[in-house]
Amino acid sequence: MNAIVQAFKHIQIFRHREKNQKLSEFVLAHDASIAEDISRVKNQEKPQLPADAIAKEPPAMMPKPQLAADAIAKEPPAMMPKPQLAADAIAKEPPAIMPKPQLAPGEIGKEPPAIMPNVNSEEKPQRPPGEIGKEPPPNLPNIWIYDGEVYDLSDFIKRHPGGEFFIGRMKNRDITTLVNIFHPNPEKSKRVLKKYALGREARPEDVHPKYNAPPFLFREGFDGWRDTPKFNFQDKEQLLNRIKTRLNEPKMKKKIEQMDFVFDVVAIILFIVYILVQVLRLNFMQYMPIYLFVPLMAALRISLTGAGHYLIHRAQVRLNKVFAHIFDISYVPMAFVVTDGHTLMHHPFTQSQVDIKRNVFTAMLELPRFYRIPVHTVHKLGHVLTGMFVRLIEICTLGVKFGVKDMYGSWQRGFPHYVGTFGMRIILVGELILFWMHGDLGAWLAQFVLTLWISTFMIVASHDFEEEEADPSEDWAVSQIRNSYDLTMIGNKYIDCFLSAGLSPHRVHHVLPYQKSGFANIISEDIVREEAEKFNVVWSKPKNFFFDRLPILVKHYLLGPSRTAKENNFGLLKEHFHPQELIRSVKYVIQGFLGIGSI
Repeated sequence: MNAIVQAFKHIQIFRHREKNQKLSEFVLAHDASIAEDISRVKNQEKPQLPADAIAKEPPAMMPKPQLAADAIAKEPPAMMPKPQLAADAIAKEPPAIMPKPQLAPGEIGKEPPAIMPNVNSEEKPQRPPGEIGKEPPPNLPNIWIYDGEVYDLSDFIKRHPGGEFFIGRMKNRDITTLVNIFHPNPEKSKRVLKKYALGREARPEDVHPKYNAPPFLFREGFDGWRDTPKFNFQDKEQLLNRIKTRLNEPKMKKKIEQMDFVFDVVAIILFIVYILVQVLRLNFMQYMPIYLFVPLMAALRISLTGAGHYLIHRAQVRLNKVFAHIFDISYVPMAFVVTDGHTLMHHPFTQSQVDIKRNVFTAMLELPRFYRIPVHTVHKLGHVLTGMFVRLIEICTLGVKFGVKDMYGSWQRGFPHYVGTFGMRIILVGELILFWMHGDLGAWLAQFVLTLWISTFMIVASHDFEEEEADPSEDWAVSQIRNSYDLTMIGNKYIDCFLSAGLSPHRVHHVLPYQKSGFANIISEDIVREEAEKFNVVWSKPKNFFFDRLPILVKHYLLGPSRTAKENNFGLLKEHFHPQELIRSVKYVIQGFLGIGSI
């Protein structure tokens, strides 16, 4: 399977997209776990250049010898002897391009990231220009960054109440925002962190430049150290703290727990109904005609995806490691990888360069407009039949070789995640086989197409990803409200919570991503809205998915010309019959059966 991974990497279409930084076609090509392991393999096979070889590089790209990652790791910057750079070497470096000493990475760490409001500021400490976009060192240090300080949480992975995955995946990232938004009482978490402090400030080489994720998920030149937004959570009067203060009152906490329980009961009932509807269609067709079966199945699948949406936000412990994969039942997502990209990237850094959800829905824009529905549908059918199994086998193969303990603490702790993801995929294929054996494949295909396309558009319906990036200097909770929509389907919040895949109380969900259910979000809305009004935040009306959002999304994603047609001014006929467009469409279908292009 490793050979398959390497084959994917060398497909011409991948190299072309990376070269031109067209993120859209590859955003879905690899999950973060595979990318992390492939990066390790590549770095292990690539020997490091000796210092004298580095010195021979062109001056513009030449990192200062004293900035080498291994040298910094061995000795704190403050104690680093200055004679490290030979005088004759300095003489060979043109003064005009000689880096200023005050910008050395050892000095960068002395400025706490939390107080840097503008992530794009030229004054913000950065990696040397020649280092941006390069592969990280083969062995990044075992560190996590909080408020500009470095911690080693390796021994805490197994003890994390929220599950091993969330801590393991955040290695070599800044967890400041995560700690503050995913815990009702962040101060308790901060006290725990102190036990694992390493006593030094963070440096650029502590952060994986591409988040251990595929580089093509990000914009050209993206650098994790420089481009991760830094919000100031020290202000006790910020909106998030005011909301949590009211929600943490005993009476409100009890009410939220009750609503979580009701949400779970409804989810279980929906799953039972989901099974009964299929049983009726297969055995008592007269009681479940196709015109009733198809919309019912689409509604039930999307509703169960709504339940899974909240399960991937809950602590990944015990049976939740298995049940969270019900998120995949709508054919569109893959919880095994979405938990990172959605929970750990999209939610804390909405509308920023870290938010990879900005790019996950643009692959089909490479296709000629009238091919998109049939070609993308067959592409996703390929995922159901073989593609996701290829992906999962690759993940398992690479997991055996690298990083399982780093991610989960042990194989035993990670195993339920694998059981859940394989189990969900077997269920999806098993249903298809049952309907085929009963001679009712048409009904299955009809519900598949309807579910697929409604779910696909819902991914981008609750944000306007064409707007400018969020302002990181803004209050975090204020930013979340201003960059999110609430969706309505039929007008009832509790029903819409499921029919919208959990996106009905979306603004509250983004402000309080740690809450366990959509019903908890609904009863918290009054508090969030009242406190937001004190910050002059306009609480706009929810948007109807079918009338407010769907027409705009259809026009943009289905009716616009392909990118190649735009670039070359192709007419309608040439757009659909040009050899390059036809080849791209065929490749897109094949990629579905190989597991490329999933979320």
